[in-house]
Parts: sequence; C-alpha cells; structure tokens
Amino acid sequence: MTSGYLLLEDGTVFRGRSVGGDGAAFGEAVFTTAMTGYQETVTDPSYAEQLVCFTAPMVGNYGVADERGESERPHAKAAVMRQLGGREWAEWLTARGIVGLEEIDTRALVLRLRDAGAMRAVAVADETELSVEDALAAVQGQPLMEGQALVADVSTPEPYVFSESGPTRVAVVDYGTKRSILRRLALAGAAVTVFPHTAQPDELASFDGVVLSNGPGDPEPLHAEVETVRELLGRAPILGICLGHQLLGLATGHGTFKLPFGHRGANHPVLDRRTGRVLVTSQNHGFAVEPSDAGEATHVSLYDGTVEGFDFSELHARSVQFHPEAGPGPHDAWPILESWVGELAKR
Repeated sequence: MTSGYLLLEDGTVFRGRSVGGDGAAFGEAVFTTAMTGYQETVTDPSYAEQLVCFTAPMVGNYGVADERGESERPHAKAAVMRQLGGREWAEWLTARGIVGLEEIDTRALVLRLRDAGAMRAVAVADETELSVEDALAAVQGQPLMEGQALVADVSTPEPYVFSESGPTRVAVVDYGTKRSILRRLALAGAAVTVFPHTAQPDELASFDGVVLSNGPGDPEPLHAEVETVRELLGRAPILGICLGHQLLGLATGHGTFKLPFGHRGANHPVLDRRTGRVLVTSQNHGFAVEPSDAGEATHVSLYDGTVEGFDFSELHARSVQFHPEAGPGPHDAWPILESWVGELAKR
C-alpha cells in the first residue's frame, strides 16, 4: 500500500493510504451518511464524476457480491474511508481501477464540505506521482458540476426488455437508472422496457406508464429531455424519481438549483403532506426543485424544507426526489412504486 491524499479545490489536504486503483481521480467531493450499501453506492450512476466520502467508520466489512451492483460498472471515481473493513472490498476497487483511500479523517472532511459545500477535488493513490501543487492547479481547472449534462454517459444506448412478465407495460427512461428500481417495478407486476435518454414521446406514450429515472449531473442543461417530458404530459401516466423528479419540475415551469452539499444517505426524513406521515428515505442528489405556491408539492424534506415530491393529478404525473426502491436504505417508501403500478393496472 502507498500513501495517498485527497485534495479539495480550496487547498485542504487529507492524507491517508491507498487501498484501491492507481492514479488520480478528479471529480466533485461529496459525502454519504448511509451506514451500509457501499457497493451499491459506488455502482449508482447518480454518483458519476464524484469522489464519495463514506461517513460510516468502517467500509467493506461484509464483502462484495455481483447481485449488489446497481449497474454494470462503477460510476463513482473514488471511495474515501476512515477504515477499510475487508480485503475483498479493496480488491474489488483495485480490479475496477477505482481509487480507494483509507485512514482519511472523514469527520473533518465532512465538516469541511458541510461548511463550504461540495467542491472539486482529486483523490491521488500515490503522492509521489503527483505533487500537491500540481494537483491543485489541475483541480482548479476542472469544470464545476453546475452545467454538466452527464446522462448521455450513463444511459443505455439501445432499448432493452428487463422483464416481460406482468400485465402492465411500463417504460423506464434511463437517465442513469438503478437495477433496484427495475427489480421493484417487475416485482410489482410490471413488464419493464428500458429506453435511452433520447427516447421520443410517441414511443413512450404507447406504454401504460412511464418512469423517469434517477441520474447524475445538473438537470438544467437537459433541454431535449425536458421537452420530451413536456410533450409526454397528459399522454401517459408519469412517475419521476430523483433526476426524473427534477425534469418533471422543469417541464411544468419550476426552476432548479444546486444544494450546498446535497442529500446523500439512507436516513433522510421526508414529510408526506397529504397524510402527515414521515418517511425515512434513501437519497442521492446535488440539485433540487424550487418551491412554488401552487400547492402541487406533496413531500418536503424535514432537513431543509426542499421539495421532495409532486403530484400533478390533472396531468397524471407525480414524482419523488428520494429513491423509493431503497437500494440501499429503509423500506418506508416501497409502497410508492407498488401502488403506482397497481393504479396503472386499474386504468
């Protein structure tokens, strides 16, 4: 093992040991408060172009398994940890070229990101290969996350059938969808077909319902995707998840903005305003939809009051900012997918 470091764009350095792939990984430094699900996190396409700091004190202690992957490959650029919990996890990172750092003061790092916001950064596996001075200049030359359209890098290039069983036909627009979303839809009784982010309204409108999936990056530059959603409104029932929620918001006249350090973890409390029930949810997003006075917001975050759900009943469209499939996370929101598919079956 070699000594490595994480460098933030403000010049702050956190030193540790390299336990993963070689080289230097550039991206946005963020943190997740989830206590489990490290493999799911790294393979979640919503973490594209990000260096993930885990707040759990030990990461990797229950190993890895192929079925836990949320996609075919890792999307996070680096895993930053306080303590490595097992060699299998380190070997998994190394085999896939993902920079892994342990013995990082993750508490200090998270406090820095909470105070100053998510930042551009670099995770360096061997500090003898890249000096801090050269690394800082390179980091400050990297693009900001604002304005980055990343869905084309993670979306499927061609449509494919995930599940043929089930009487209800559901189309999933893949902006970076997680396998657990597809599995939950299939378990609810849906025949699931996955489409690229470039799918057109006419082909989507032929399905019983359309899911707008999660995904990475800034929703604002996704003009073609927003226009597709706008043209689809009223033609087929829509359920938006995470980035899909933001695209539905843009398509209905709302704005979006970047959160200081985002919502990432599996312990985020969300109030369902219609029932008064509080859901503990899984979340992974750096942008949010601006609120409005129209009353269509069904869910709000109990951390910061941001919009966590919409219901445009006259357009047969609804959305949630959190991840109802809970991969990983608590199962409070599981009924959202099941009930939506059930409603489609009755139409």
